[in-house]
Amino acid sequence: MNRFKHLAAMPLLLLAGNAQGSGADVEINIEGARNSRGVIHICMTRNSNHFPDCGDDPSAVKRTVPASTRSVRVTVSPGAYAVSLFHDQNRNNELDTFLGIPREGFGFSRNPTIRFGPPSFDAVRINIIPGSSRMTVNMQYFL
Repeated sequence: MNRFKHLAAMPLLLLAGNAQGSGADVEINIEGARNSRGVIHICMTRNSNHFPDCGDDPSAVKRTVPASTRSVRVTVSPGAYAVSLFHDQNRNNELDTFLGIPREGFGFSRNPTIRFGPPSFDAVRINIIPGSSRMTVNMQYFL
């Protein structure tokens, strides 16, 4: 399976809000999308075995939004997550590559520098706390 399928670049600025119950509202701001064609797939997983492609993770939080979307609100249980996303311009539900290099944009929580392959789970892990949080993910494009 293509390990770049659900990449997500997200530098994340978590701002603690007022704790309300046991849920956490996370606002994800998406920056730098090349165009508004297609969709952006977002994946939040707590399981390092399902990162960056959380397609087989039954407990992952997944969203698909129009590529023109610049802000998404997701409600999750508090805890440690890795966030990945990719800009699926042709809507084929996978990150297209050429010689292993992504042809579509992608991003991750904490906006790591990408060289060869996706970052590790630990490099992008973020802690979501009860209340409201906000993060920004910067899309990256190689081709």
